[in-house]
Amino acid sequence: MADINPDLIIEKLQLPPAPKPMGVYKPFLIVGNLVHVSGHGPLIAEGEFIKGRVGTDLTLEDGKNAARQVGLAILATLKANLGSLNKIDRVIKVLGMVNCPSNFEKHPYVINGCSELFVEVFGDENGVGVRSAVGMGSLPDNIPVEIEVIFQLK
Repeated sequence: MADINPDLIIEKLQLPPAPKPMGVYKPFLIVGNLVHVSGHGPLIAEGEFIKGRVGTDLTLEDGKNAARQVGLAILATLKANLGSLNKIDRVIKVLGMVNCPSNFEKHPYVINGCSELFVEVFGDENGVGVRSAVGMGSLPDNIPVEIEVIFQLK
């Protein structure tokens, strides 16, 4: 099996600009051989996000697509800070938060939008790490999904 080249794969994807922090935090931090990426939202363009609650304002598929868009924003942050996604060895941990009503039960399906993107970019083995998918009563600016990730560097 040929090695996966994430930089070639993301050339085919439309990455948004790397988001700027919306508070007092670092969007990206390397500690040892781990890259910690702060919570990202579904950024479409500079300052423009997908908005709404999954299960009320947005459908399940809309939520999954929003999670994929969050994944694209995370990849944009990695690319902007590392210069190349080829420096990433694997996904370690994904924490996905879904803005949804209390009776919503499909959090894992929504966060699959991001997880499936990471498999597309980093492969079946290295694109899948451990994961939590949870519901939230609200998220900043009424975004439908926020995701933070820990990656391992090569």
